[in-house]
Amino acid sequence: MDLFESLKSKIDGKNLTIVFPEGEEPRILGAATRLFKENILKPILIGEQDKIQQVANEKSFDISGIEIIDPKKYADFDILIDKFVERRKGKNTKEQAETMLLDNNYFGTMLVYTDKADGMVSGAIHSTGDTVRPALQIVKTAPGNSRISGSFIMQKGDERYMFADCAINIDPNAQELAEIAVQTAKSAKLFDIDPKVAMLSFSTKGSAKSDDVTKVAEAAEIAHKLAPDLALDGELQFDAAFVPSVGAQKAPGSQVAGHANVFVFPDLQSGNIGYKIAQRLGGFEAIGPVLQGLAKPISDLSRGCNEEDVYKSAILTAALAL
Repeated sequence: MDLFESLKSKIDGKNLTIVFPEGEEPRILGAATRLFKENILKPILIGEQDKIQQVANEKSFDISGIEIIDPKKYADFDILIDKFVERRKGKNTKEQAETMLLDNNYFGTMLVYTDKADGMVSGAIHSTGDTVRPALQIVKTAPGNSRISGSFIMQKGDERYMFADCAINIDPNAQELAEIAVQTAKSAKLFDIDPKVAMLSFSTKGSAKSDDVTKVAEAAEIAHKLAPDLALDGELQFDAAFVPSVGAQKAPGSQVAGHANVFVFPDLQSGNIGYKIAQRLGGFEAIGPVLQGLAKPISDLSRGCNEEDVYKSAILTAALAL
């Protein structure tokens, strides 16, 4: 089954709510209108009612029935301020909180935190930092996670893989890399991938010596302790992880080598470069980034996204809320 048809079937009838802080952006409006019309989930648009309606009229979007919230006119705004101050444990005053919650990303994140919404999708006109910062300050990481990470679903025809971390952690240490591996394996299962995780390096099983190689090997050992039943191996070069004949030669006896479908890169630059090579030269669709490790699902769009990207990201986010 197509990934998104599968995800739609999982969220069907669950009445999940996704908040969109960028409610005045045409790409967001188009996706939200489509999601609402298809009864896939309930969108909440954040912004000024008149401005949103004006954009909808210009683009011929029928937004009747879609909930719109203007933070400046929100009836429970004072309650959100108090809950925000409590959550921040004295790091922000009530006056600071009022200013911060007039920022749509902070406001939307508070709707998720207070269970007014099941998840949030932002980033069409905001940087990753603008989306992730409120999430880390308010929603925070899930139990057992010291940080978040960003994975991409790479899809072409019947092929489907996960690449991580391609969005968040610049130079993770061994412990952090192990967490990223476990997080990504968990995401893979949700996206109908039976995870076989390769911890990637320029070395396979000690073929090269370097602190970078040692980090990946140690990460594999830590990941085995965190998730003993997970099929995971490392360190592996990409060809050893992906090509059965190479895997059999370079890592004989490995249950992952030559058969990996979840690829954990040693640092952000290699992960980011890797997924874009697969996308631009390999013809793979790159879906994401999927933010992993948060206590509640919040997704970051690329500012170069189109309406279809927003639509799919919302479906992914809703599925993560299950």
